[in-house]
Amino acid sequence: MAKMWEGRTSGETSQIADDFNSSIKFDSKMYKQDITGSMAHASMLAAQNIISNDDAEKIIDALGEILADIESGKLSVDMSAEDIHMFVEQVLTQRLGDTGKKLHTARSRNDQVALDIRMYLRDEAETISALAKDLTKAIVEKAEEYKSNIMPGYTHLQRAQPITFGHHLMAYAMMLLRDIDRISDCKKRMNVSPIGSCALAGTTYNTDRDFEARKLGFDRICMNSLDGVSDRDFCAELLSAISILMMHLSRLSEEIVLWSSWEFKFVELSDAFTTGSSIMPQKKNPDMAELIRGKTGRVYGDLIGLLTTLKGLPLAYNKDMQEDKEAVFDGCDTVKMCLQVMTGMIATMKALPENMKKAAQGGFINATDMADYLVNKGMPFRDAYKISGRIVAQCIKTGQVLETLPLETYKSFSDKFDEQIYDAVDLQNCVNRRISAGGTSVGSVEAQIEFVKSKLV
Repeated sequence: MAKMWEGRTSGETSQIADDFNSSIKFDSKMYKQDITGSMAHASMLAAQNIISNDDAEKIIDALGEILADIESGKLSVDMSAEDIHMFVEQVLTQRLGDTGKKLHTARSRNDQVALDIRMYLRDEAETISALAKDLTKAIVEKAEEYKSNIMPGYTHLQRAQPITFGHHLMAYAMMLLRDIDRISDCKKRMNVSPIGSCALAGTTYNTDRDFEARKLGFDRICMNSLDGVSDRDFCAELLSAISILMMHLSRLSEEIVLWSSWEFKFVELSDAFTTGSSIMPQKKNPDMAELIRGKTGRVYGDLIGLLTTLKGLPLAYNKDMQEDKEAVFDGCDTVKMCLQVMTGMIATMKALPENMKKAAQGGFINATDMADYLVNKGMPFRDAYKISGRIVAQCIKTGQVLETLPLETYKSFSDKFDEQIYDAVDLQNCVNRRISAGGTSVGSVEAQIEFVKSKLV
């Protein structure tokens, strides 16, 4: 196939160079954005009397037919073409002849690809945000279901204080709200039109860049043509936002792996989101959670790879920038799949409240409340702390828990103990007394749920 850039050179490159140079295997994803952008460009050229209205109409109609043919499968993208831009232009020229050749007036592939990838990632950002909202809703529903069920809260992966399972889940809902906000903020800087920057210096034609930007749904145009063709901040920023999102998914995955183990047995995953072993028939493996955890490193690699590619580039466009797409496309595809899998896994996950409560009781996570009880009776905190620690040690030695320890045993440590100690160390009371905003009481968790729901409208 003849090269569009044939002229200064013979246009003849070796097959290995063609394969190395070609990007159509991955940038063909942007066929819709490329064609839509070209339609807007033709409209602008006609509006500015750079080409005739008749030529613009023919170009726009033919581009619409090409788009329909690709989507219906009637037209297959030619993988021997250099990139999606050249493929569309070649098909257009085959169908319209010289009229088709007028489309590329007042633009370059440099600003064309910058336009396409902004439009493509704008759509991807919308999709990722919608999927993150779906997951958040699934978490909120599960939190609502288990808003009063006691579990141990942890620090250093050691049982620390009693919380509810709903409270624990809502922490992840808050993380996801920040992820959604980051992606939305990223989209604001992404939604700037580079088209009309041409190769790097603008054009001698009397173009209307604002016309084209408005037609394509951009908020404004980039104000420097060098920056317009060479800016890939928005790619790195989106990858950064979804890397943080993947980190949150990975943390949740790690907890699901722990919770579903026999050592914890806090939750049971649906068979639809687990696998078995080829040799051990008793196994029910949390492979989906483990894969999400593993794929987090893959997305991090996409981000670091892109940043490394961009770090030493002079202005303006350089072919290195072709490496932006595979990284950011892979990151987007990976996070979309992970979000969908996690949503299904959370929606079908069942908690095992009795196991959670038993773990909470066995962990003496109400010891702080016992110490606070003694402080309220007039004992200095450090003395109360030491006595509480000695009582816990006694319970561990005798196989008892604070809720059932006889009052006589309590009194043997301090005469300040009375019947009220059982109310003080009751796990449900321990939770419900934590009424501060953001805390673990049922009322507080309900407030968190309503807050998140209001953000998802």
